Amino acid sequence: MAHRFQCRCGKLQGEIAQPAPVLRAVCYCRDCQAYAHLLGEPQRVLDAQGGTDIVAMQSNNVRLTAGQEWLACLSLSPRGLLRWYAGCCRTPIANTPRDWKLPYAGMVHSCLERPQPIETSFPAVQLQVNTGSAHGPVPRVGKLAGMARLARLMLRLLAARARGAYRQTPFFDATGAPVVEVKVAEREAVAQAKRAVGA
Repeated sequence: MAHRFQCRCGKLQGEIAQPAPVLRAVCYCRDCQAYAHLLGEPQRVLDAQGGTDIVAMQSNNVRLTAGQEWLACLSLSPRGLLRWYAGCCRTPIANTPRDWKLPYAGMVHSCLERPQPIETSFPAVQLQVNTGSAHGPVPRVGKLAGMARLARLMLRLLAARARGAYRQTPFFDATGAPVVEVKVAEREAVAQAKRAVGA
């Protein structure tokens, strides 16, 4: 059964095919923290230590079912990750590489908690990354097991790329171009957001 997701106001909706091999991780990097501040209301996205809960998966498992016109994309630099969000209420949706042939989507917990709880479809946190940028001690999870799961996910992504599964994505069109214009955040805005998180 698919896991349904939606933005905070419910205009943008979608689903994730199940069962989908995933890796659930918390990222504490300064870019993820700055991004949450750029969208506003970072307290809805970041945990107490500045982490973003992300469910990593193949992008071909993701489908938008309503409100595609609200999909927006921001990047913190001209070559940075593509960070997809709902333009209607600025809910983070997913992070993807710029190269569509790497069929990865890091789905942000903010859209996965409604209309059904994230725990109904996905495991507990399996890996923490960039903990050096955390704002305090973080509860440790099995690092070796998490890295092994990450390696398995990367192998699946490479296999999906070889099969051409990257073409099945809601984030890129048939030519490999993003489905919406990518807005690159102004350098000063990014710097200000990073100052807000203590970077």
